[in-house]
Amino acid sequence: MMQAMAFFNTLEDHNNKNLPFVAYRKPDENVIKAFLQNDKQVYKTTNFAESGFVFSDFCGNISLLIPEEHSEVMTTAYTAEKLITETSEYIPEITNSREQKKHEELVAKAITEIKLGSMKKVVLARKEQSPTQLSALSIFKNLLQRYPKAFCYIWSHPESGIWIGATPETLVKVERNRFKTMALAGTQSYNGEIENAAWTPKEVEEQKIVSDEIVQKLKDFKVAAGSINLSDPYTVKAGNLLHIRTDISGTLENDNLSNLLESLHPTPAVCGFPREEAKEFILENEQSEREFYAGFLGEINLKQEVKRNSNRRNQENQAYASILKQSQIFVNLRCMKLSKGEAEIFIGGGITADSNPTAEWEETVNKSYTIKSVLVNQD
Repeated sequence: MMQAMAFFNTLEDHNNKNLPFVAYRKPDENVIKAFLQNDKQVYKTTNFAESGFVFSDFCGNISLLIPEEHSEVMTTAYTAEKLITETSEYIPEITNSREQKKHEELVAKAITEIKLGSMKKVVLARKEQSPTQLSALSIFKNLLQRYPKAFCYIWSHPESGIWIGATPETLVKVERNRFKTMALAGTQSYNGEIENAAWTPKEVEEQKIVSDEIVQKLKDFKVAAGSINLSDPYTVKAGNLLHIRTDISGTLENDNLSNLLESLHPTPAVCGFPREEAKEFILENEQSEREFYAGFLGEINLKQEVKRNSNRRNQENQAYASILKQSQIFVNLRCMKLSKGEAEIFIGGGITADSNPTAEWEETVNKSYTIKSVLVNQD
């Protein structure tokens, strides 16, 4: 394991050579891991059978891969040098009345479509430009300090550009034939309390739609009968926001990661329900392309050593049972695309029949602070 300074210096050198790389830290961990690709070849995957780190777009048109076999893998222990509160600096709000009007009109159109048709929910996103004088790695460090409970990453690739994010949502984690996923929906500002957070009927219904749709897709995928387990919904904190979350786990009848990802992505939390109608509405009506926003990213098929009892009776089986394949993939939320001193911030929100266009605009503004807050110096 490298010293943190040497780790970030190596990342900077690799970035200056315009070679693909990814660095990331998982939620509630203090280890940063990086894959530094050793050539400029563009690797892609369609069956997700390779080992490495994947970066997929929302539409499912492209899944970029940094293969483990063509990369230097390095790690470092990294803890925040200081505790930063959610309101440690002021981010000026610039009201863009034209953008607000366009977004509210789009939300109103979606509400009408939901009331008249078969679509029950659609997630609508918008893009916002914000200037920054910080380097990509400085922004990544700010995310690490500010959001210890998120999956924080920086991805740099000639095919996609530089993306940075702090996502609160796991798409799926797989070990052998066991999987874990989550249903995450509903949004409100954090006011100092989690346990007593009050949720509106619209938010509760939105979260139930997400949970039900994920479970149905898993059943369609032929998850082992009776193996799906759901937790009760509970409130979680992600940055300066609260969400409703349900944990879902179960057993797979096969280990086909490609089919599992196809069944889960895009989730109702980033697309809507029914999936086909919601996705069609998004592609036909959103003002800008999502690119890799609301896609997914993470480790696929990495070998993980399992510690076992070392007594004599187990030694004979040790060689056969000590290694397993693990995949851990996240939804690409709370993210930005960085280029030449400007960050393109992607933000969205779920729309149902009970939505209010102005309230939905304000929700995207609140969500944008999660990312905007790291575009300034944290001193």
